[in-house]
Amino acid sequence: MTRGERLAEQLDWYWRQNLRPRLDGLTDEEYFWEPVRGCWSIRPRGTSAAPMTEGSGAWTMDSASPGTVPEPAPVTTIAWRLAHIIVSCLGYRVGWYFGGQDVDSETFAYAGTADEALRQLDEMYGSWNAGVRELSDADLDNPPTVGPERFPLENRVLHVNRELIHHGAEISLLRDLYRWQDEAVPRRTLR
Repeated sequence: MTRGERLAEQLDWYWRQNLRPRLDGLTDEEYFWEPVRGCWSIRPRGTSAAPMTEGSGAWTMDSASPGTVPEPAPVTTIAWRLAHIIVSCLGYRVGWYFGGQDVDSETFAYAGTADEALRQLDEMYGSWNAGVRELSDADLDNPPTVGPERFPLENRVLHVNRELIHHGAEISLLRDLYRWQDEAVPRRTLR
């Protein structure tokens, strides 16, 4: 197995065993569920209260320019987290490193349904995984020739792996919280 295949397999094992099965059956209600006030999400164009929005279609992503994100940062919905994975974690890099379509958060058509988001996720993940599997040792040892990142490409691949595992765990937790919200245990008083 090549280094590229090993790096791809690390993430693919997590994808097949943990994340993708946890997304099966995702409903639109879960996709847009806001567990607390002030969540950032994907919203119909013109309905956001966030400092700014991104996207070119009927649905936009709540956002803020760098340095102006509220403190503490808003809780984000499953919709927002999936969009972040699709565009920022995978989409940019599939375009930069593997000759895929250029993806930009300002012009991306964000998904207005869970099914559409999962279709986008599957497509982008498939392109990412296939590209990583084809990387040679020389590719991995050198900085990419395109995109803003100037670290060895192996560092970028490992970063994307961590990002997908991290955000995938957050999405899984939100699904658990959504499913159990009606079964909430009363708070115990500490003595």
